[in-house]
Amino acid sequence: MKTAVALVSARAARGLDEDMPPLLAAFAAAGAHAEIADWDDPEADWARFDAALLRSAWDYTERLPEFLDWIERVDAITTLLNPAPVLRWSADKHYLRDLERLGVPVVATTFVEPGADARETLGEFLEREVCAELVVKPAVGAGSRDTRRHARGASAETLAHVRELLDAHRAVLLQPYFEGVDQHGETALIYVNGRFSHAIRKGSLLPLGAPATDGLFAPETITRREPGADERAVADRTLAALPYGELLYARVDLIRDAAGKPCLLELELAEPSLFFAHEPRAAVQLAAATLAWCAPAKAAAPGGKSTGR
Repeated sequence: MKTAVALVSARAARGLDEDMPPLLAAFAAAGAHAEIADWDDPEADWARFDAALLRSAWDYTERLPEFLDWIERVDAITTLLNPAPVLRWSADKHYLRDLERLGVPVVATTFVEPGADARETLGEFLEREVCAELVVKPAVGAGSRDTRRHARGASAETLAHVRELLDAHRAVLLQPYFEGVDQHGETALIYVNGRFSHAIRKGSLLPLGAPATDGLFAPETITRREPGADERAVADRTLAALPYGELLYARVDLIRDAAGKPCLLELELAEPSLFFAHEPRAAVQLAAATLAWCAPAKAAAPGGKSTGR
């Protein structure tokens, strides 16, 4: 019997996930059955899959409690990848605090929690951080939705943005915007089965003062990039600091600070684009690694069928 894998997506992402076609082809070439399934589809029978591989469930950020409930249900009946503890932890950018405590160089981040004095916290941030511009984003978010770049002097505009998010009961991040991002962009390093695969450059996503994107994700300019040795070192160090062991997939997003040193902007372990168009072998490697994760569960299940964990 063929191994069956659900490639977990969302209705809003159908046709937008450029990683899906090469990944479907890679599973077919490996002799497995893979199909796209929406995470919130009430008709989906997750128990019939040997694994549920998170790919483009990009609308979960507006429905986090529902998504976390889905993780628990699916984790009980099949192999969820990445594993449930990883998905829960990485869904909220408060993980940056954990990584900073573990010694990972992280972009300086101030959290504003619902109920906090937004004006006071913003004032303290601006006193502490020497930056001409700053970024305001939700702690639970994806695709740069609800994220904006503000001038340091645009206090009223910035405060209104922070309060809008807080009024929706969403925690907020304040981060300095480094001028070098406009020229050099971000470096995203992709890892498959714990090993570095490839890297891409993301161009600057946030025009100064522009409204947040109203799409599922902000338009991106992507090119292949060879990461610097210092970027590889930070990415390797970030993943090594995690208590979860070797992960099936990961994307480490880095920018260079005002001193030119790479620092972590985000660690994507739930549903990151992996940019297979810039390294076609990565789709084949991810499919093979996924099937290897499925093998122990299939072998242990009566009749050769997976029963989950």
